[in-house]
Amino acid sequence: MGRSSRSSASSSSSSSKWRYCNPAYYLKRPKKLALLFLVFVCASFLVWDRQTLVREHEVEVDKLSVEVHQLKLMLEELKSTHGDEVSSVRGKSSKVTSKVIPDDPVDINRREKVKDAMIHAWSSYEKYAWGHDELRPQTKNGVDSFGGLGATLIDSLDTLYIMGLDEQFQRAREWVATSLDFNKDYDASVFETTIRVVGGLLSAYDLSGDKVFLEKAKDIADRLLPAWDTPTGIPYNIINLEHGNPHNPGWTGGSSILADSGTEQLEFFALSQRTGDQKYHQKAERVILELNKTFPADGLLPIYISPDTGTGSIATITFGAMGDSFYEYLLKVWIQGNKTGAVKLYRDMWEKSMKGLVSLIRRSTPSSFTYICEKSGDWLTDKMDELACFAPGMLALGSAGYDEPAESERILSLAEELAWTCYNFYQSTPTKLAGENYFFRSGQDMSVGTSWNIMRPETVESLFYLWRLTGNKTYQEWGWNIFQAFEKNSRVEGGYVGLKDVNTGIKDNMMQSFFLAETLKYLYLLFSPSSVISLDEWVFNTEAHPLRIVKHQDGQSNGQTDKIARSRGRKEGQW
Repeated sequence: MGRSSRSSASSSSSSSKWRYCNPAYYLKRPKKLALLFLVFVCASFLVWDRQTLVREHEVEVDKLSVEVHQLKLMLEELKSTHGDEVSSVRGKSSKVTSKVIPDDPVDINRREKVKDAMIHAWSSYEKYAWGHDELRPQTKNGVDSFGGLGATLIDSLDTLYIMGLDEQFQRAREWVATSLDFNKDYDASVFETTIRVVGGLLSAYDLSGDKVFLEKAKDIADRLLPAWDTPTGIPYNIINLEHGNPHNPGWTGGSSILADSGTEQLEFFALSQRTGDQKYHQKAERVILELNKTFPADGLLPIYISPDTGTGSIATITFGAMGDSFYEYLLKVWIQGNKTGAVKLYRDMWEKSMKGLVSLIRRSTPSSFTYICEKSGDWLTDKMDELACFAPGMLALGSAGYDEPAESERILSLAEELAWTCYNFYQSTPTKLAGENYFFRSGQDMSVGTSWNIMRPETVESLFYLWRLTGNKTYQEWGWNIFQAFEKNSRVEGGYVGLKDVNTGIKDNMMQSFFLAETLKYLYLLFSPSSVISLDEWVFNTEAHPLRIVKHQDGQSNGQTDKIARSRGRKEGQW
Protein backbone atom coordinates (compact mmCIF):
# COMPACT_ATOMS: atom_id res chain seq x y z
CA MET A 1 0.00 0.00 0.00
CA GLY A 2 2.79 2.39 0.90
CA ARG A 3 4.68 1.51 -2.27
CA SER A 4 1.54 2.18 -4.32
CA SER A 5 1.11 5.60 -2.71
CA ARG A 6 4.73 6.54 -3.39
CA SER A 7 4.32 5.36 -6.97
CA SER A 8 1.18 7.38 -7.38
CA ALA A 9 2.79 10.46 -5.86
CA SER A 10 5.83 10.06 -8.10
CA SER A 11 3.60 9.68 -11.14
CA SER A 12 1.64 12.78 -10.15
CA SER A 13 4.84 14.81 -9.67
CA SER A 14 6.20 13.73 -13.06
CA SER A 15 2.91 14.57 -14.73
CA SER A 16 2.97 17.97 -13.06
CA LYS A 17 6.40 18.71 -14.52
CA TRP A 18 5.51 17.70 -18.06
CA ARG A 19 2.20 19.56 -18.16
CA TYR A 20 4.08 22.74 -19.13
CA CYS A 21 5.04 21.06 -22.41
CA ASN A 22 1.43 20.27 -23.25
CA PRO A 23 -0.13 22.91 -25.59
CA ALA A 24 -3.56 22.24 -24.00
CA TYR A 25 -2.25 23.60 -20.71
CA TYR A 26 -1.68 27.06 -22.29
CA LEU A 27 -4.90 27.07 -24.28
CA LYS A 28 -6.77 26.98 -20.96
CA ARG A 29 -4.56 29.73 -19.51
CA PRO A 30 -4.36 32.68 -22.02
CA LYS A 31 -2.22 34.87 -19.71
CA LYS A 32 0.49 32.23 -19.52
CA LEU A 33 0.23 31.72 -23.28
CA ALA A 34 0.81 35.44 -23.84
CA LEU A 35 3.76 35.36 -21.45
CA LEU A 36 5.26 32.37 -23.27
CA PHE A 37 4.83 34.11 -26.61
CA LEU A 38 6.53 37.23 -25.24
CA VAL A 39 9.46 35.16 -23.96
CA PHE A 40 9.77 33.45 -27.37
CA VAL A 41 9.77 36.80 -29.21
CA CYS A 42 12.39 38.26 -26.87
CA ALA A 43 14.63 35.19 -27.21
CA SER A 44 14.30 35.23 -31.00
CA PHE A 45 15.15 38.93 -31.10
CA LEU A 46 18.17 38.36 -28.88
CA VAL A 47 19.51 35.55 -31.11
CA TRP A 48 18.87 37.59 -34.28
CA ASP A 49 20.56 40.62 -32.75
CA ARG A 50 23.65 38.60 -31.79
CA GLN A 51 23.89 37.09 -35.30
CA THR A 52 23.50 40.52 -36.86
CA LEU A 53 26.26 41.92 -34.66
CA VAL A 54 28.55 39.03 -35.65
CA ARG A 55 27.91 39.65 -39.34
CA GLU A 56 28.42 43.38 -38.91
CA HIS A 57 31.62 42.69 -37.01
CA GLU A 58 32.92 40.50 -39.83
CA VAL A 59 32.13 43.24 -42.36
CA GLU A 60 33.85 45.84 -40.18
CA VAL A 61 36.93 43.63 -39.82
CA ASP A 62 37.12 43.28 -43.61
CA LYS A 63 36.75 47.05 -44.03
CA LEU A 64 39.41 47.73 -41.40
CA SER A 65 41.77 45.30 -43.15
CA VAL A 66 41.30 47.20 -46.40
CA GLU A 67 41.79 50.54 -44.63
CA VAL A 68 45.03 49.30 -43.05
CA HIS A 69 46.40 48.52 -46.49
CA GLN A 70 45.27 51.92 -47.75
CA LEU A 71 46.97 53.64 -44.82
CA LYS A 72 50.18 51.77 -45.57
CA LEU A 73 50.13 53.12 -49.11
CA MET A 74 49.40 56.63 -47.82
CA LEU A 75 52.30 56.32 -45.38
CA GLU A 76 54.61 55.29 -48.22
CA GLU A 77 53.52 58.36 -50.19
CA LEU A 78 54.10 60.66 -47.19
CA LYS A 79 57.58 59.23 -46.81
CA SER A 80 58.41 60.58 -50.24
CA THR A 81 58.61 64.09 -48.81
CA HIS A 82 61.52 62.92 -46.64
CA GLY A 83 63.82 61.57 -49.30
CA ASP A 84 66.90 61.22 -47.11
CA GLU A 85 65.04 59.20 -44.51
CA VAL A 86 63.52 56.88 -47.10
CA SER A 87 66.88 56.49 -48.78
CA SER A 88 68.57 55.60 -45.50
CA VAL A 89 66.07 52.82 -44.84
CA ARG A 90 66.75 51.19 -48.19
CA GLY A 91 69.60 48.77 -48.50
CA LYS A 92 72.38 49.23 -51.00
CA SER A 93 73.53 45.92 -52.43
CA SER A 94 70.29 44.00 -52.99
CA LYS A 95 67.83 46.86 -53.49
CA VAL A 96 66.69 48.63 -56.61
CA THR A 97 68.49 51.97 -56.67
CA SER A 98 65.45 54.17 -57.30
CA LYS A 99 66.03 57.90 -57.15
CA VAL A 100 63.90 59.44 -54.39
CA ILE A 101 62.48 62.69 -55.74
CA PRO A 102 60.11 64.96 -53.78
CA ASP A 103 56.65 65.55 -55.25
CA ASP A 104 56.16 68.85 -57.08
CA PRO A 105 53.10 70.81 -58.29
CA VAL A 106 53.63 69.89 -61.95
CA ASP A 107 53.71 66.17 -61.14
CA ILE A 108 50.63 66.51 -58.94
CA ASN A 109 48.70 68.28 -61.70
CA ARG A 110 49.70 65.74 -64.33
CA ARG A 111 48.90 62.85 -62.04
CA GLU A 112 45.40 64.25 -61.55
CA LYS A 113 44.95 64.58 -65.32
CA VAL A 114 45.82 60.91 -65.74
CA LYS A 115 43.43 60.05 -62.91
CA ASP A 116 40.69 62.01 -64.70
CA ALA A 117 41.38 59.94 -67.80
CA MET A 118 41.00 56.75 -65.77
CA ILE A 119 37.72 58.01 -64.32
CA HIS A 120 36.42 58.72 -67.84
CA ALA A 121 37.52 55.31 -69.14
CA TRP A 122 36.15 53.43 -66.12
CA SER A 123 32.86 55.35 -65.96
CA SER A 124 32.27 54.59 -69.63
CA TYR A 125 32.95 50.90 -69.01
CA GLU A 126 30.60 50.90 -66.02
CA LYS A 127 27.85 52.63 -68.00
CA TYR A 128 28.01 50.73 -71.27
CA ALA A 129 29.84 47.42 -70.75
CA TRP A 130 29.64 46.45 -67.07
CA GLY A 131 30.73 42.83 -66.56
CA HIS A 132 31.80 42.37 -70.18
CA ASP A 133 35.41 41.90 -71.18
CA GLU A 134 35.86 45.12 -73.12
CA LEU A 135 34.02 48.26 -74.16
CA ARG A 136 33.27 49.41 -77.71
CA PRO A 137 33.18 53.17 -77.07
CA GLN A 138 31.90 54.27 -80.47
CA THR A 139 28.82 52.05 -80.38
CA LYS A 140 28.63 52.12 -76.56
CA ASN A 141 28.29 48.40 -75.95
CA GLY A 142 30.29 45.61 -74.38
CA VAL A 143 32.00 42.68 -76.06
CA ASP A 144 33.34 39.44 -74.56
CA SER A 145 36.78 39.11 -76.13
CA PHE A 146 37.97 36.70 -73.42
CA GLY A 147 34.94 34.50 -72.83
CA GLY A 148 33.03 36.86 -70.56
CA LEU A 149 35.46 36.94 -67.63
CA GLY A 150 35.11 40.67 -67.01
CA ALA A 151 38.63 41.29 -68.30
CA THR A 152 38.51 45.10 -68.14
CA LEU A 153 37.03 45.02 -64.65
CA ILE A 154 39.65 42.62 -63.27
CA ASP A 155 42.47 44.35 -65.17
CA SER A 156 41.41 47.67 -63.61
CA LEU A 157 41.14 46.64 -59.96
CA ASP A 158 44.68 47.58 -58.92
CA THR A 159 44.65 50.77 -61.01
CA LEU A 160 41.50 51.90 -59.19
CA TYR A 161 43.04 51.02 -55.86
CA ILE A 162 46.36 52.77 -56.50
CA MET A 163 44.58 55.92 -57.71
CA GLY A 164 42.43 56.00 -54.60
CA LEU A 165 39.15 55.48 -56.46
CA ASP A 166 37.65 53.63 -53.52
CA GLU A 167 33.96 53.64 -54.46
CA GLN A 168 34.72 52.31 -57.95
CA PHE A 169 36.99 49.67 -56.46
CA GLN A 170 34.31 48.50 -54.03
CA ARG A 171 31.70 48.19 -56.78
CA ALA A 172 34.14 46.14 -58.82
CA ARG A 173 34.94 44.02 -55.78
CA GLU A 174 31.24 43.24 -55.28
CA TRP A 175 30.97 42.10 -58.91
CA VAL A 176 33.95 39.79 -58.44
CA ALA A 177 32.44 38.37 -55.25
CA THR A 178 28.92 37.84 -56.57
CA SER A 179 29.02 37.59 -60.37
CA LEU A 180 32.44 36.36 -61.54
CA ASP A 181 32.02 32.78 -62.76
CA PHE A 182 34.79 30.83 -64.47
CA ASN A 183 32.69 27.77 -65.28
CA LYS A 184 32.37 28.64 -68.97
CA ASP A 185 32.50 26.50 -72.07
CA TYR A 186 35.18 28.73 -73.56
CA ASP A 187 38.60 27.99 -75.06
CA ALA A 188 40.77 30.45 -73.16
CA SER A 189 44.32 31.56 -73.81
CA VAL A 190 46.37 30.27 -70.89
CA PHE A 191 48.72 33.24 -71.29
CA GLU A 192 46.13 36.01 -71.51
CA THR A 193 44.04 34.53 -68.71
CA THR A 194 47.09 34.23 -66.47
CA ILE A 195 48.49 37.73 -66.95
CA ARG A 196 45.13 39.53 -66.92
CA VAL A 197 42.90 37.50 -64.59
CA VAL A 198 45.21 35.58 -62.26
CA GLY A 199 47.62 38.53 -62.13
CA GLY A 200 44.86 41.11 -61.68
CA LEU A 201 43.20 39.18 -58.86
CA LEU A 202 46.47 38.51 -57.04
CA SER A 203 47.45 42.16 -57.27
CA ALA A 204 44.08 43.24 -55.89
CA TYR A 205 44.59 40.79 -53.03
CA ASP A 206 48.11 42.02 -52.29
CA LEU A 207 46.93 45.64 -52.23
CA SER A 208 43.66 45.24 -50.33
CA GLY A 209 44.08 42.07 -48.29
CA ASP A 210 40.59 40.95 -49.36
CA LYS A 211 40.59 37.16 -49.58
CA VAL A 212 37.80 37.03 -52.15
CA PHE A 213 40.41 37.93 -54.77
CA LEU A 214 42.76 35.15 -53.67
CA GLU A 215 39.98 32.57 -53.77
CA LYS A 216 38.98 33.61 -57.28
CA ALA A 217 42.62 33.54 -58.42
CA LYS A 218 42.96 30.00 -57.12
CA ASP A 219 39.74 28.96 -58.88
CA ILE A 220 40.83 30.14 -62.32
CA ALA A 221 44.41 28.87 -61.87
CA ASP A 222 43.10 25.39 -61.05
CA ARG A 223 41.19 25.41 -64.32
CA LEU A 224 44.36 26.33 -66.23
CA LEU A 225 46.66 23.73 -64.62
CA PRO A 226 45.86 20.79 -66.96
CA ALA A 227 47.49 22.78 -69.79
CA TRP A 228 50.88 21.86 -68.26
CA ASP A 229 50.21 18.13 -68.51
CA THR A 230 52.54 17.52 -71.48
CA PRO A 231 55.57 15.20 -71.90
CA THR A 232 57.95 18.10 -71.15
CA GLY A 233 55.76 20.24 -68.91
CA ILE A 234 55.79 23.01 -71.52
CA PRO A 235 52.12 23.97 -71.56
CA TYR A 236 49.59 23.94 -74.31
CA ASN A 237 48.41 27.47 -74.92
CA ILE A 238 44.63 26.95 -75.09
CA ILE A 239 42.31 25.26 -72.58
CA ASN A 240 38.55 25.02 -72.14
CA LEU A 241 37.63 26.52 -68.78
CA GLU A 242 34.75 24.10 -68.20
CA HIS A 243 35.93 20.87 -69.79
CA GLY A 244 39.73 21.12 -69.85
CA ASN A 245 40.90 19.64 -73.16
CA PRO A 246 44.15 21.65 -73.53
CA HIS A 247 45.60 22.10 -77.01
CA ASN A 248 47.58 24.48 -79.16
CA PRO A 249 46.10 26.70 -81.88
CA GLY A 250 46.13 25.10 -85.32
CA TRP A 251 48.14 27.90 -86.90
CA THR A 252 51.23 27.08 -84.80
CA GLY A 253 51.56 23.61 -86.33
CA GLY A 254 51.20 21.98 -82.92
CA SER A 255 53.92 24.06 -81.27
CA SER A 256 53.56 26.13 -78.13
CA ILE A 257 54.42 29.84 -78.27
CA LEU A 258 57.51 30.93 -76.33
CA ALA A 259 55.95 33.96 -74.61
CA ASP A 260 52.69 32.14 -73.97
CA SER A 261 54.54 29.26 -72.28
CA GLY A 262 57.13 31.21 -70.32
CA THR A 263 55.04 34.04 -68.89
CA GLU A 264 53.18 32.40 -66.02
CA GLN A 265 55.97 32.07 -63.47
CA LEU A 266 55.40 35.32 -61.54
CA GLU A 267 51.70 34.69 -61.09
CA PHE A 268 51.95 31.00 -60.25
CA PHE A 269 54.90 31.45 -57.89
CA ALA A 270 52.98 34.21 -56.12
CA LEU A 271 49.88 32.01 -55.89
CA SER A 272 51.91 29.22 -54.26
CA GLN A 273 53.36 31.72 -51.78
CA ARG A 274 49.92 33.06 -50.84
CA THR A 275 48.13 29.69 -50.62
CA GLY A 276 50.95 27.44 -49.43
CA ASP A 277 50.16 25.01 -52.26
CA GLN A 278 53.32 24.32 -54.27
CA LYS A 279 51.57 22.74 -57.25
CA TYR A 280 51.38 26.09 -59.07
CA HIS A 281 55.07 26.81 -58.54
CA GLN A 282 56.09 23.33 -59.63
CA LYS A 283 54.10 23.44 -62.87
CA ALA A 284 55.43 26.85 -63.89
CA GLU A 285 59.03 26.19 -62.92
CA ARG A 286 59.27 22.92 -64.81
CA VAL A 287 58.97 24.95 -68.02
CA ILE A 288 62.14 26.89 -67.25
CA LEU A 289 64.04 23.80 -66.15
CA GLU A 290 63.12 22.10 -69.42
CA LEU A 291 64.12 25.07 -71.57
CA ASN A 292 67.38 25.40 -69.66
CA LYS A 293 68.42 21.89 -70.75
CA THR A 294 69.07 23.15 -74.29
CA PHE A 295 69.38 26.87 -73.60
CA PRO A 296 71.73 28.37 -76.22
CA ALA A 297 74.83 30.40 -75.39
CA ASP A 298 73.22 33.58 -76.71
CA GLY A 299 70.03 32.93 -74.74
CA LEU A 300 67.78 33.48 -77.75
CA LEU A 301 64.91 31.08 -78.39
CA PRO A 302 62.57 30.84 -81.39
CA ILE A 303 58.94 31.76 -80.88
CA TYR A 304 57.75 28.16 -81.42
CA ILE A 305 58.64 25.41 -78.91
CA SER A 306 57.52 21.77 -79.05
CA PRO A 307 55.59 20.70 -75.94
CA ASP A 308 56.59 17.09 -76.74
CA THR A 309 60.37 17.51 -77.04
CA GLY A 310 61.05 20.91 -75.47
CA THR A 311 63.09 22.03 -78.47
CA GLY A 312 62.55 25.03 -80.69
CA SER A 313 61.65 24.98 -84.35
CA ILE A 314 63.27 27.00 -87.11
CA ALA A 315 61.29 30.14 -86.48
CA THR A 316 61.69 33.84 -85.81
CA ILE A 317 63.65 35.08 -82.82
CA THR A 318 62.21 38.35 -81.57
CA PHE A 319 61.79 40.61 -78.58
CA GLY A 320 58.44 41.57 -80.05
CA ALA A 321 55.20 39.60 -80.34
CA MET A 322 55.29 35.98 -79.13
CA GLY A 323 58.81 36.23 -77.69
CA ASP A 324 59.02 39.32 -75.49
CA SER A 325 57.69 38.51 -72.03
CA PHE A 326 59.62 35.23 -71.75
CA TYR A 327 62.79 37.28 -71.35
CA GLU A 328 61.04 39.78 -69.10
CA TYR A 329 60.00 37.06 -66.64
CA LEU A 330 63.50 35.59 -66.36
CA LEU A 331 64.56 38.88 -64.79
CA LYS A 332 61.43 39.48 -62.75
CA VAL A 333 61.35 36.02 -61.16
CA TRP A 334 64.88 36.75 -59.93
CA ILE A 335 63.59 39.99 -58.40
CA GLN A 336 60.47 38.31 -57.02
CA GLY A 337 62.73 35.67 -55.41
CA ASN A 338 64.76 38.32 -53.56
CA LYS A 339 67.73 37.85 -55.92
CA THR A 340 68.89 34.89 -53.84
CA GLY A 341 70.72 31.73 -54.81
CA ALA A 342 67.37 29.96 -55.09
CA VAL A 343 66.57 31.98 -58.22
CA LYS A 344 70.09 32.54 -59.57
CA LEU A 345 69.31 30.31 -62.56
CA TYR A 346 66.80 32.88 -63.80
CA ARG A 347 69.30 35.72 -63.60
CA ASP A 348 71.95 33.63 -65.37
CA MET A 349 69.54 32.77 -68.19
CA TRP A 350 68.50 36.43 -68.45
CA GLU A 351 72.08 37.65 -68.72
CA LYS A 352 72.71 35.14 -71.51
CA SER A 353 69.63 36.44 -73.29
CA MET A 354 70.83 40.02 -72.95
CA LYS A 355 74.06 39.04 -74.71
CA GLY A 356 71.83 37.75 -77.47
CA LEU A 357 69.83 40.98 -77.46
CA VAL A 358 73.02 43.00 -77.87
CA SER A 359 73.90 40.90 -80.91
CA LEU A 360 70.61 42.05 -82.52
CA ILE A 361 71.28 45.76 -81.97
CA ARG A 362 71.70 47.96 -85.03
CA ARG A 363 71.62 51.74 -85.57
CA SER A 364 69.82 53.61 -88.29
CA THR A 365 71.17 56.23 -90.64
CA PRO A 366 71.32 59.14 -90.68
CA SER A 367 69.92 59.71 -87.15
CA SER A 368 71.52 56.71 -85.40
CA PHE A 369 68.34 55.38 -83.80
CA THR A 370 69.18 52.22 -81.83
CA TYR A 371 66.82 49.30 -82.54
CA ILE A 372 66.47 45.55 -82.00
CA CYS A 373 66.37 43.40 -85.13
CA GLU A 374 64.43 40.19 -85.57
CA LYS A 375 66.31 37.05 -86.55
CA SER A 376 65.37 34.11 -88.77
CA GLY A 377 68.14 31.55 -89.12
CA ASP A 378 71.25 33.56 -89.93
CA TRP A 379 69.29 36.48 -91.36
CA LEU A 380 68.45 39.69 -89.54
CA THR A 381 65.36 41.75 -90.37
CA ASP A 382 65.51 45.47 -89.68
CA LYS A 383 62.10 45.51 -88.01
CA MET A 384 61.09 46.33 -84.46
CA ASP A 385 57.64 45.97 -82.86
CA GLU A 386 56.31 48.60 -80.51
CA LEU A 387 55.82 45.60 -78.21
CA ALA A 388 59.62 45.37 -78.01
CA CYS A 389 59.64 48.80 -76.37
CA PHE A 390 59.28 47.02 -73.03
CA ALA A 391 63.00 46.19 -73.44
CA PRO A 392 64.42 49.58 -72.34
CA GLY A 393 62.57 49.28 -69.03
CA MET A 394 63.65 45.66 -68.60
CA LEU A 395 67.28 46.52 -69.30
CA ALA A 396 67.21 49.44 -66.87
CA LEU A 397 65.62 47.26 -64.18
CA GLY A 398 68.22 44.54 -64.64
CA SER A 399 71.25 46.78 -65.09
CA ALA A 400 72.03 47.06 -61.38
CA GLY A 401 72.40 43.31 -60.96
CA TYR A 402 75.62 42.87 -62.95
CA ASP A 403 78.82 42.10 -61.08
CA GLU A 404 80.87 44.56 -63.14
CA PRO A 405 79.96 48.26 -62.85
CA ALA A 406 81.07 48.84 -66.44
CA GLU A 407 78.57 46.25 -67.67
CA SER A 408 75.80 47.83 -65.61
CA GLU A 409 76.53 51.21 -67.17
CA ARG A 410 76.62 49.72 -70.66
CA ILE A 411 73.24 48.04 -70.24
CA LEU A 412 71.66 51.17 -68.76
CA SER A 413 73.06 53.26 -71.62
CA LEU A 414 71.57 50.82 -74.12
CA ALA A 415 68.22 51.10 -72.33
CA GLU A 416 68.30 54.88 -72.70
CA GLU A 417 69.18 54.67 -76.40
CA LEU A 418 66.32 52.27 -77.10
CA ALA A 419 63.88 54.45 -75.13
CA TRP A 420 64.77 57.39 -77.40
CA THR A 421 63.95 55.23 -80.42
CA CYS A 422 60.63 54.13 -78.92
CA TYR A 423 59.70 57.70 -78.08
CA ASN A 424 60.38 58.61 -81.70
CA PHE A 425 58.02 55.86 -82.80
CA TYR A 426 55.42 58.27 -81.41
CA GLN A 427 56.95 61.54 -82.50
CA SER A 428 57.48 60.45 -86.11
CA THR A 429 53.76 60.21 -87.00
CA PRO A 430 51.23 63.00 -87.68
CA THR A 431 49.13 61.95 -84.67
CA LYS A 432 52.17 61.56 -82.38
CA LEU A 433 50.99 58.02 -81.63
CA ALA A 434 53.12 55.00 -82.52
CA GLY A 435 52.29 52.39 -85.11
CA GLU A 436 52.39 48.66 -84.34
CA ASN A 437 55.84 48.12 -85.84
CA TYR A 438 58.60 49.94 -87.69
CA PHE A 439 61.08 49.16 -90.44
CA PHE A 440 64.56 50.67 -90.69
CA ARG A 441 66.22 51.32 -94.04
CA SER A 442 69.64 52.71 -94.81
CA GLY A 443 69.54 56.47 -95.11
CA GLN A 444 65.85 56.67 -94.21
CA ASP A 445 65.83 55.98 -90.48
CA MET A 446 62.42 54.53 -89.53
CA SER A 447 59.06 54.14 -91.24
CA VAL A 448 55.74 52.78 -89.98
CA GLY A 449 54.91 49.24 -91.01
CA THR A 450 51.58 48.16 -89.54
CA SER A 451 50.00 51.52 -88.88
CA TRP A 452 47.37 50.94 -86.21
CA ASN A 453 47.68 52.03 -82.59
CA ILE A 454 45.71 50.21 -79.91
CA MET A 455 46.94 52.30 -76.96
CA ARG A 456 49.72 49.92 -75.98
CA PRO A 457 51.72 50.57 -72.80
CA GLU A 458 55.26 49.37 -73.56
CA THR A 459 56.91 52.72 -74.23
CA VAL A 460 55.41 54.48 -71.20
CA GLU A 461 56.29 51.39 -69.16
CA SER A 462 59.95 51.88 -70.06
CA LEU A 463 59.75 55.61 -69.40
CA PHE A 464 58.38 54.82 -65.93
CA TYR A 465 61.29 52.49 -65.11
CA LEU A 466 63.91 54.85 -66.48
CA TRP A 467 62.51 57.79 -64.53
CA ARG A 468 62.34 55.75 -61.32
CA LEU A 469 65.89 54.43 -61.73
CA THR A 470 67.67 57.55 -63.03
CA GLY A 471 65.58 60.46 -61.75
CA ASN A 472 65.86 62.06 -65.20
CA LYS A 473 62.71 64.17 -65.64
CA THR A 474 63.10 64.02 -69.44
CA TYR A 475 61.30 60.69 -69.29
CA GLN A 476 58.38 62.37 -67.54
CA GLU A 477 58.21 64.97 -70.32
CA TRP A 478 58.16 62.28 -72.99
CA GLY A 479 55.42 60.43 -71.12
CA TRP A 480 53.37 63.59 -70.79
CA ASN A 481 53.61 64.21 -74.53
CA ILE A 482 52.39 60.68 -75.22
CA PHE A 483 49.49 61.13 -72.78
CA GLN A 484 48.45 64.36 -74.50
CA ALA A 485 48.48 62.57 -77.85
CA PHE A 486 46.12 59.94 -76.42
CA GLU A 487 43.86 62.67 -75.07
CA LYS A 488 43.79 64.41 -78.44
CA ASN A 489 43.30 61.38 -80.68
CA SER A 490 41.79 58.58 -78.60
CA ARG A 491 39.37 60.18 -76.16
CA VAL A 492 35.74 60.04 -77.25
CA GLU A 493 32.44 60.51 -75.45
CA GLY A 494 32.13 56.79 -74.70
CA GLY A 495 35.69 56.14 -73.48
CA TYR A 496 39.01 55.77 -75.30
CA VAL A 497 39.66 54.13 -78.66
CA GLY A 498 42.65 53.13 -80.71
CA LEU A 499 43.49 54.34 -84.20
CA LYS A 500 43.17 52.26 -87.34
CA ASP A 501 45.89 54.40 -88.88
CA VAL A 502 48.31 56.68 -87.02
CA ASN A 503 48.87 58.66 -90.21
CA THR A 504 45.24 59.60 -90.82
CA GLY A 505 43.88 59.43 -87.26
CA ILE A 506 40.91 57.22 -88.22
CA LYS A 507 39.54 55.71 -85.01
CA ASP A 508 38.69 52.12 -84.21
CA ASN A 509 35.95 50.97 -81.82
CA MET A 510 37.71 49.20 -78.96
CA MET A 511 38.95 50.21 -75.53
CA GLN A 512 41.55 47.56 -74.77
CA SER A 513 41.56 46.37 -71.17
CA PHE A 514 45.32 46.93 -70.97
CA PHE A 515 44.79 50.65 -71.53
CA LEU A 516 43.33 50.82 -68.02
CA ALA A 517 45.55 48.09 -66.56
CA GLU A 518 48.86 49.29 -67.93
CA THR A 519 48.99 52.48 -69.99
CA LEU A 520 47.14 54.71 -67.53
CA LYS A 521 48.70 53.04 -64.49
CA TYR A 522 52.26 53.54 -65.73
CA LEU A 523 51.46 57.13 -66.67
CA TYR A 524 50.01 57.76 -63.21
CA LEU A 525 53.06 56.25 -61.51
CA LEU A 526 55.36 58.23 -63.82
CA PHE A 527 54.10 61.35 -62.03
CA SER A 528 53.87 59.80 -58.54
CA PRO A 529 56.48 59.68 -55.77
CA SER A 530 58.82 56.72 -56.07
CA SER A 531 57.49 55.33 -52.77
CA VAL A 532 54.12 54.62 -54.38
CA ILE A 533 54.45 50.96 -55.44
CA SER A 534 58.16 50.97 -54.60
CA LEU A 535 60.32 48.83 -56.87
CA ASP A 536 62.01 47.55 -53.70
CA GLU A 537 58.73 46.01 -52.54
CA TRP A 538 56.75 45.19 -55.68
CA VAL A 539 57.35 43.53 -59.04
CA PHE A 540 55.04 44.16 -61.99
CA ASN A 541 53.76 41.30 -64.10
CA THR A 542 53.59 41.79 -67.86
CA GLU A 543 50.09 43.27 -67.55
CA ALA A 544 51.37 45.88 -65.05
CA HIS A 545 49.80 44.14 -62.07
CA PRO A 546 52.08 44.75 -59.05
CA LEU A 547 52.79 41.69 -56.91
CA ARG A 548 54.28 42.16 -53.47
CA ILE A 549 57.80 40.73 -53.04
CA VAL A 550 57.75 38.26 -50.14
CA LYS A 551 60.99 38.61 -48.24
CA HIS A 552 63.10 35.60 -47.29
CA GLN A 553 66.76 34.84 -46.70
CA ASP A 554 69.28 33.43 -49.15
CA GLY A 555 69.25 29.66 -49.05
CA GLN A 556 65.54 29.39 -48.30
CA SER A 557 63.54 27.38 -50.77
CA ASN A 558 61.60 29.37 -53.29
CA GLY A 559 60.11 26.24 -54.78
CA GLN A 560 62.04 23.82 -56.94
CA THR A 561 64.79 26.05 -58.30
CA ASP A 562 67.01 25.65 -55.25
CA LYS A 563 67.64 22.06 -56.30
CA ILE A 564 69.78 23.43 -59.14
CA ALA A 565 72.98 25.35 -57.98
CA ARG A 566 48.54 35.00 -77.03
CA SER A 567 47.02 32.99 -78.82
CA ARG A 568 48.70 35.69 -80.98
CA GLY A 569 51.55 36.86 -78.77
CA ARG A 570 51.88 39.32 -75.95
CA LYS A 571 48.63 41.16 -75.26
CA GLU A 572 47.52 40.98 -78.87
CA GLY A 573 44.86 43.64 -79.31
CA GLN A 574 41.47 43.12 -80.91
CA TRP A 575 39.21 45.50 -82.80
